[in-house]
Amino acid sequence: MKEIRKKYYIAFGQNLQRVMDDNKKDVMTVASVGKIELKQVYRVLNGEHGASLGTIISIAKGLDIEPKELFNFNFDLEKE
Repeated sequence: MKEIRKKYYIAFGQNLQRVMDDNKKDVMTVASVGKIELKQVYRVLNGEHGASLGTIISIAKGLDIEPKELFNFNFDLEKE
């Protein structure tokens, strides 16, 4: 179960990077506007751990998007 969880963390982080690129926002801006620690954003981006709901909301605020946009990635990771 840990392996699949790690895959989801990585997929979430990759999608976060894509959303940041699409919105032309860097980590510093996301952290500052979202009032979240810079290292927390990096941990999520790198798939080091799963983001809590509070962290997801803060990141979305930093990106000026709806939190649901951060979940726009392939959830069928168990087959990979």
